[in-house]
Amino acid sequence: MDFSLSDEQRIIKEAAEKFIAKDYTFDARNKIISSDEGMSRETWQQFADFGWLGIALPEEVGGYGGSMIETMIITEALGSAMVIEPFLSTVVMCASLIQQAGNSTQKEELLPKIIEGNLLLSLAFVEEQSRYNLADVATSAEKSGDDYVINGTKVVALGAPWADKLILSVRTSGNRTDTSGISLFLINKSAPGVTCTDYALADGSQGANILLENVSVSKDALIGELDQGLTILEDVIDRATAALCADALGAMEACFKKTLEYVKTRKQFDVAIGSFQVLQHRVVDMFTAVESSRSMAYMVSMKINVDDAIERKKAVSAAKAHIGKHARFVSQQAVQLHGGIGMTEELDIGHYFRRLTLFCRLFGSTEYHIERFAKFSQI
Repeated sequence: MDFSLSDEQRIIKEAAEKFIAKDYTFDARNKIISSDEGMSRETWQQFADFGWLGIALPEEVGGYGGSMIETMIITEALGSAMVIEPFLSTVVMCASLIQQAGNSTQKEELLPKIIEGNLLLSLAFVEEQSRYNLADVATSAEKSGDDYVINGTKVVALGAPWADKLILSVRTSGNRTDTSGISLFLINKSAPGVTCTDYALADGSQGANILLENVSVSKDALIGELDQGLTILEDVIDRATAALCADALGAMEACFKKTLEYVKTRKQFDVAIGSFQVLQHRVVDMFTAVESSRSMAYMVSMKINVDDAIERKKAVSAAKAHIGKHARFVSQQAVQLHGGIGMTEELDIGHYFRRLTLFCRLFGSTEYHIERFAKFSQI
């Protein structure tokens, strides 16, 4: 399997890294988080101008016809600076879902707006009781004439505080944990009966809990086929997990490089602490963890589009479990080698630790993905 980047992919990678280094510094990020909105619309528009918001969408809707590899190149760069803007929720999750399952009208209306930076979306699929089971859906949509009436609660909807519209997983038939009977609906966040409780996540990004009380939506709001939404949702979350692995890789590499530089300059007993052999071993272990995680991130980027769904799920779970284990190790070592200063708000290392800690729980913990990999390996 060839992991080398094409010339075009190298250009995308270099441009993304250049922008991050110049325009998305740690101080700039902190200013964005402390702003009233908690994100930068100006930065989001820059993403649109760079073509990042449509990098993996087809040319007929204004995209650039790229693949998951280009998407992961960008998310790796975003992870290296702990970017707050909702690239994962709007582009990787919602735009991908609409491209896969939306009808021609939905694609023509929504995707160009996403690509232009004029529409933000959030996928609300998690419920309090569901944990990591995408089929555990209690939120219901009942037929009422030509419309549907939605009731229920969603939690931890990534990027929802900034979203214009929400995509909901709801149960239109069957029992709570049935794999059939799940449908996907697009609604306006400002629709009557929709109440969002916004909050900051561990890494400074934002999510929301969403209460849905007798929310009336047209049958035209259905994305994909009625009762057949789970397969689409599983594919989208697998893609989001793969992209999140690349984001974590970017954060891990930044942690390693900053720690390496620190141990070269921090002195104790008039010598750099990097000269102590025991610390050299720990830094080497960090490097090994980063590079093995890179291999897993590249692997899943190549396998995310395979026709065999079982093979895809195994690749995603293998990558998430492996990178999750090493993300925890690298972030912990980075904090320990920096000492007390590593946990201060003024230094970025503690913020990387939070970003990577959140990564370990999103879309399935390390333990969950080990079990998932074992389950699909037996099929």
